[in-house]
Amino acid sequence: MTSLASTDLTPGQAARRSRVLEAALHLASDGGYDAVQMRDVAATAQVALGTIYRYFRSKDELLAAALVEWAGTIERQLSARPARGDTVADRLVHVLRQATRAMERDPNLTAAFVTAIASPDPAVRDCQQDVAAVLAQLVAGPLASVPRAERDGIVRVLSWVWFGALLGWVNGWSNAGTVGDELEAAARLLVR
Repeated sequence: MTSLASTDLTPGQAARRSRVLEAALHLASDGGYDAVQMRDVAATAQVALGTIYRYFRSKDELLAAALVEWAGTIERQLSARPARGDTVADRLVHVLRQATRAMERDPNLTAAFVTAIASPDPAVRDCQQDVAAVLAQLVAGPLASVPRAERDGIVRVLSWVWFGALLGWVNGWSNAGTVGDELEAAARLLVR
């Protein structure tokens, strides 16, 4: 996962790491990617600047790790409620729309996440894989009846469509509503 896996931490270290992630989320939500400065994160989290670098090698890794945590929370919330719809495609679209709405509610945070997860920083690679795993888990329920090989392909394509649509929104090529529309179109084409 990150520089220092959260499972390798003492309770005190885990608490500090959690405060750092929360601080990054707060700053990104308020002002986007540029508002997340490591000194400000340290001050907000009430930790030394060096503490942040013990857990995260870069700002992009910090934000990407925050995305993994945030997306995991959204996935757990959505998985606790059954997806609505008569068909596999309907249930898949329902889950994707719900997850997209969570991102639409906080455009600054979403923009920061997309910028960080798109980074070529090698420290972000594990987080990119973790986000893909969260997406796979998110759609696992609606796609439970689909054969595994086909399901894996659907998840892979939806990941790219989602990322492309988010990138378009963040860069002003489209609007927030387009993300859900693109995901629905892809889901309905992939699952018939």
